[in-house]
Amino acid sequence: MKIKHIFISLTFFFFACSKSKKENVTSKNNLDSTSYYFKLYKNEDLSSFEKQKKLNQSFEFLKKGKNNLAKRKLLSDITIEFFKNNDIEKFNESSNLLYNLSFSAKDTINLGMAYRTRANYYYKKQNLDSSFYYYLKAEKIYNKLKDKPNYANILMNKGIIQYSIGDYLGAELSLNKAHSIFKETEIYSKIYGSLDQLGLVATELKEYEKGIFYFNKALEALEDLPELEDRVYYKTVCNNNIGYLYLKSEEYEKGAYYFEEALKNKLIINDDKLLYSNLIDNLAYCKLHFNNSKDLSKLFFEALEIRKRLKNITAIVGSYIHLSEYFYKQRDSDEAIKYALLALKEAKESKVPLNIVLALKQSSLVDKTKSFKYTEEYIRKNDSLQVAERNSRDRFARIQFETDEIIQEKDQLEDKNRNLLYIFFGSVGLFGFLYYIRTQRSKSRELIYKQAQQRANEEIFNLMMSQQAIIDESRTKEKQKLARDLHDGVLGRMFGIRLSLDSVNRKNDEVSLLKRLQVVNELKIIEQDIREISHDLNREKQVLINNFVSIVNNLIEEQKEKHEAKVSFFLDTSIHWDKIASAVKINLYRILQESLQNINKYAIANNINIGFVKNEDTVIFKISDDGIGFDANKKTKGIGTQNMVSRTKECKGIIDIHSQVGEGTTITITIPIENKPQNNISN
Repeated sequence: MKIKHIFISLTFFFFACSKSKKENVTSKNNLDSTSYYFKLYKNEDLSSFEKQKKLNQSFEFLKKGKNNLAKRKLLSDITIEFFKNNDIEKFNESSNLLYNLSFSAKDTINLGMAYRTRANYYYKKQNLDSSFYYYLKAEKIYNKLKDKPNYANILMNKGIIQYSIGDYLGAELSLNKAHSIFKETEIYSKIYGSLDQLGLVATELKEYEKGIFYFNKALEALEDLPELEDRVYYKTVCNNNIGYLYLKSEEYEKGAYYFEEALKNKLIINDDKLLYSNLIDNLAYCKLHFNNSKDLSKLFFEALEIRKRLKNITAIVGSYIHLSEYFYKQRDSDEAIKYALLALKEAKESKVPLNIVLALKQSSLVDKTKSFKYTEEYIRKNDSLQVAERNSRDRFARIQFETDEIIQEKDQLEDKNRNLLYIFFGSVGLFGFLYYIRTQRSKSRELIYKQAQQRANEEIFNLMMSQQAIIDESRTKEKQKLARDLHDGVLGRMFGIRLSLDSVNRKNDEVSLLKRLQVVNELKIIEQDIREISHDLNREKQVLINNFVSIVNNLIEEQKEKHEAKVSFFLDTSIHWDKIASAVKINLYRILQESLQNINKYAIANNINIGFVKNEDTVIFKISDDGIGFDANKKTKGIGTQNMVSRTKECKGIIDIHSQVGEGTTITITIPIENKPQNNISN
């Protein structure tokens, strides 16, 4: 019966773990009031009352502070101290505050500790459903954080609760997982604890050989504990549990041996009174069953008195049942019935189903007159107890399932949100990449255009140079022709006249006078010839000196030859083209060329008028046609028109495009004349 079992105190396992590494908190120059009082609490020289007072003061100051990591860390430490001091109400308040602050701040590490403290509070209150629920929450957090020490401790605590409700298979699974992790830590107190609890589970499953194996392994783990005092205490507990195993297997002499071994530790009389009462009670019970009844009543009553002082109802019920069995064996029916009824009374007041069932069973054995009544009630209570235990196990399984389901839904939601985030960033990246490609293509097209423009400018320059070479060649030929004409014509005639004058100057007759008149007339004719040659040379210089004009003339001649539209061209001779920058002339030429191309392609014109006119410090270039025209306000400008505008801007000029449907098109460009530097050229 579990009532005979010494339920070892495993409180130290609830917090016996290494804390996870938390974020570093920046040190402050001055400690706040909370830290100050908490440090005072840690002072070993203070009395228990003073220590508790300082701890309460520390907590009160902490409640007023802002929610930050330092506060939550300190609150976690204070909560553990309330648990160690068995101050259940403060423990409840501080653990609840830790939960709220950690949940609000999404502080996963301290939230894990908050779940543990809530689970421990409900375990203290024997609200095992809530305790199990919070242990499951803590288990998921520590598993996700890969915090093996804390994860293993949660598994062990969960196993203890499963053991408490009779879910021995579930407890064995949790404890085995915890033990596997503990073996990696080489923290032997934890290895011992998991093995010892596995031994208790095996005992309840009646797997006694397995239980002995676990207990022996637990004793081996104790040999590596550094503190002698801990080794002695835990060995006492383990011997007690081995004795309980033999008591359950009805090997009472072996059980008595281990109980007596445990009692050799005299320190437990004061250090752990409940354990001491359990040892002497179970020792007396074992001796009762192998006919060693000497001084047994003294041991039973001593255990009962200790349990009454501790107000442990379950242990008191157990003492009364053992005393009833003792007197029944002594054939003292009245005392046996008396203590059976006391057990039943205490059990019903405790409202613990297992206590009631055990008390009813004992009452049905010793009170023959009411045996049927007690047996009937025992069967009914036992059935309901089994149903309750089964429901508890099912409820625990449902809690675990629902918790796993919630966590799974949360993980699925996180995955969904993560995928949406990936899609968002992927889309942004794709659009950014496409925008980058488009920008690069635009830049590439612009670069290609500029390169093409540069090549065209080079071609124009080469053409102008070629034209200049042609002009120079023509000029040279004309000079040679002029030199021949002057030498062979004018100079020869003048030489003849000079000879004639020499001959007639010696004579003064009438014939000589007439001859002189003829020579003078001949000189006048030669003078007129020389003047005409001079005028011809001056006109040639004005035209040939400007190759831009020649290129424009060539372009217009080409237009006339290849297209039907009549071209009228006017060039203001007062324009000094040699003083206008080459870039301006190139742009004007390209604009004229583009305009003629547009007229040829789209205008369907019969007449084209082209003119270059000087107006003060500007050159006005105007080209018009009588073609079909277009709506200048609505029509989107093409690349050619855009190029004209761009070239005009390069020349710091103004362009005006006037066109209407059916009325032709007129383009007027006004460009300022900016004199370029000139070299002094001798004529």
